[in-house]
Amino acid sequence: MILKKKRLAGCRLYLILDAQVLKYKDLLAVTKKAVQAGVDIVQLRDKTGKAHEILRYARMIRKIAGKETLFIVNDRVDIAFLCGADGVHLGQDDLSAEDARKILGNGMIIGRSCQTLQHLRRAEGEGADYVGFGSVFATQTKPGRKPMDLGLLEKAVRMARVPLFVIGGITRKNMAIVTARGARRVAVCRDILLDGNAVGAVGELRSAIEQKSFWRCSSRRKT
Repeated sequence: MILKKKRLAGCRLYLILDAQVLKYKDLLAVTKKAVQAGVDIVQLRDKTGKAHEILRYARMIRKIAGKETLFIVNDRVDIAFLCGADGVHLGQDDLSAEDARKILGNGMIIGRSCQTLQHLRRAEGEGADYVGFGSVFATQTKPGRKPMDLGLLEKAVRMARVPLFVIGGITRKNMAIVTARGARRVAVCRDILLDGNAVGAVGELRSAIEQKSFWRCSSRRKT
């Protein structure tokens, strides 16, 4: 767990592999390219698939991610455990980070979705290893959620004691807006998945976020 946390601390670019955006065949192809290009974390998100199907593809993504890229499963603590993922990401309506830890043990990374400062404090208190904070901008993933007050984002970035990834409609076009508010880690979905050139998209996103800082994921080769 110490090694995973050390790697997590240096990670910047987090890719959401949403099975409702692309079919699994295409997700696997994008994953291979994104890992090659230097994405730090990939998360499998499938809100509608059958458990056995999600597990099957989770195992494939685990192999593609290898040792270079952290692999997280959204929501499904059972699938994260069975496929040998590095961790699980939990929403506000899922298990608490504390309860998930009882199931997964200390060897797994546990992330938490947060939309308020209260959520952030609670996640840290429960032992979450990182948080995803948003939705910062309008996003098709959460169509009913209003864009976030950027002042709130800035406060969250300042107060977070664990790695905080800004999420929700993040693209290369609006990256400067979140970095200006102090963000140093981002989670991206469609701007990579739908680009058609995942290698180029990842490279541009990494360049944009790293312009504001000089440290990288400790286990990552320079890209």
